[in-house]
Amino acid sequence: MLDNYNRDINYLRVSVTDRCNLRCRYCMPEEGVGNLGHYIILSLEDLARLIKIATTIGIRKVRLTGGEPLVRKNIIQLIRYISNIPEIDDLALTTNGILYPPMARELKDAGLNRVNLSLDTLSDEKYRFITRRGELKDALNAIFTALEMDMHPVKINTVIIRGFNDGEIMDFARMAYEYPLHIRFIEFMPIGDLHFWKEQRMISVDEVKKQIESEYTLEAARTIKGNGPAQYYKMAGGKGSIGFITPMSNHFCGLCNRIRMTADGKLRGCLYDKREVDLKAAIQAGASDEELRQLFIQAIDMKPARHHMDNGWGNENRRKMYQIGG
Repeated sequence: MLDNYNRDINYLRVSVTDRCNLRCRYCMPEEGVGNLGHYIILSLEDLARLIKIATTIGIRKVRLTGGEPLVRKNIIQLIRYISNIPEIDDLALTTNGILYPPMARELKDAGLNRVNLSLDTLSDEKYRFITRRGELKDALNAIFTALEMDMHPVKINTVIIRGFNDGEIMDFARMAYEYPLHIRFIEFMPIGDLHFWKEQRMISVDEVKKQIESEYTLEAARTIKGNGPAQYYKMAGGKGSIGFITPMSNHFCGLCNRIRMTADGKLRGCLYDKREVDLKAAIQAGASDEELRQLFIQAIDMKPARHHMDNGWGNENRRKMYQIGG
């Protein structure tokens, strides 16, 4: 379905929980979040029903997010439900990876096509600092498990933060050179009112790219399979690729093809836009599939031309990233 700006909306990001086993400083408060409760979040069956309905207005690609999606009980059953919807041609998941290795085979067998893994540092000490409780070895184990499972392309999401991990840019580039990994450098952005966000910590990807080009020859690459906004470059002689995601310095809203569903059943046309369409309330009121379909159309019609995160998150935007889905 085309929105009001002629963008083809074919991609649905679904937050299955706002809970997480880590407490990353730029994402979640140290005390975590209160449990929404079984009756607040959408059931697996409701999620599957809504995704099926979404295919009638053109959704073909689904990504499961959180919080951390692998903490959601019976997540493998949900993946089975979605993979059995014939119109869905790509089913992916974004994870911090800690829980992934023991679940990897079941996830793939259930129909999961791809995983993106979040990793902001290759330092044990810094990893414990930024996540407040994680261990780097567990995250690295997840990455190499995904490679062993042939979950290609295996993408790594790395938020670059000045004064924290900007000294590791070449280390990440080396990973993409030595392994068939697709490292995506993401500009630091305000995704809530957490104190860790400071504008001076933001580094433009132009600065990151220039640093990498001091050692590696980057060649523009065809788009790596997926649905995101990254611009990819092959590394001459390397096995993987480098990607750049620029929400702050060069917003990609003109090409945005996504809408977002929260764990408690709200639809957002944009991560930043605070307006929501309430699917959960409609389900509780006994809405038909056609009535729910019209709510998807309403959310797409509300989708703004662009975000305004350069103005900050805004106190009136009560949800944070972990409540919307990254």
